[in-house]
Amino acid sequence: MLTANKLHIAGRRHTLLPATTLEAQPGAVLLIQADGQERRTALSLALTGRMKPSSGAVALGHDKTLSGLRKHSVIVDSPDVNEPENHLTVRSLAAEDLALVPSKFRDRTRPTAWLVKHGFRDIVTKWVEELEPARLLHLQIELALSNPAATLMVVDSPDRHTADVGAWLPLLVQAAADTARPLVVVGVVGRLPDDWDGPAIIAGNAVHQVVAPTPLVEPVETPVVEPAEAPTPLVELVETPSVELVETPSVELVETPSVELVETPSVEPVETPVAAETAVVEPVETPAGEPAAEHLVQPPIPSRPPHTRAESLRAEVQNTDPSTGDDDTETLEPTEIPEESR
Repeated sequence: MLTANKLHIAGRRHTLLPATTLEAQPGAVLLIQADGQERRTALSLALTGRMKPSSGAVALGHDKTLSGLRKHSVIVDSPDVNEPENHLTVRSLAAEDLALVPSKFRDRTRPTAWLVKHGFRDIVTKWVEELEPARLLHLQIELALSNPAATLMVVDSPDRHTADVGAWLPLLVQAAADTARPLVVVGVVGRLPDDWDGPAIIAGNAVHQVVAPTPLVEPVETPVVEPAEAPTPLVELVETPSVELVETPSVELVETPSVELVETPSVEPVETPVAAETAVVEPVETPAGEPAAEHLVQPPIPSRPPHTRAESLRAEVQNTDPSTGDDDTETLEPTEIPEESR
């Protein structure tokens, strides 16, 4: 029995095979509808162990290993895998396929003898492109079942050659109905036949079980957006103090002391010694026995003022009477001239 549980294959750009669950019994044909040739080929390769699925599991009986699937399964007419090339002859095609059979199960007869033995004598010398779709598919099925170890046969897109279901469906039913050899037969087709009443599924029938966890992603995105706007008020706090503190002290402190201190001492000291020219008051000594009296002696005003005090004394001496030799005036004692006046 062939079983697959949520078999999923992820491609490089898109999903090759959505999650698929199936079960196929020996002696019966299971038809699987899959959209697109890539999806049908990917499913055929995964069911025969020739492509590792991204998730899910495939088992043939109790063997769940890929090597066990490859050993006991065959794939028929898969595009770009083992589809016959049109430039080959039937004899060349038989020789190539028989060479792929493990040596311990290989038929030692030559390709021509094998073709005659299995009822293909009439097409031995023909080209592959000359064969009818039903005849060519029959030949490929017989060549694939020449491996006695095969218990699973998967036919890839048998309906791509013709729209006639009778050209390929009876061959699959005949292979599964061989009582001498229990065989699981799976046909991967683009569209299920309208009159098919046997087992059938559509690829991706387990998608709803994989898509269910999707809403869990939305709560994660909600808190991520709002905290990103929190740093906005930091711009206003940084710019406000940087302007006022720099401009205020730079003007007042520099200009105020530079004007008052320089101009004040340069005016007043020059005018002080000029206003000292006043009348000189001299004390006059009186003879002995006379009461003391104070006299104000004012020197005569010459045509030009005397330069010193000695010259003024000489002028007084010259006023003496020459006949008597007596001086009508009082005797004047020489006055000491202070050294400062000299």
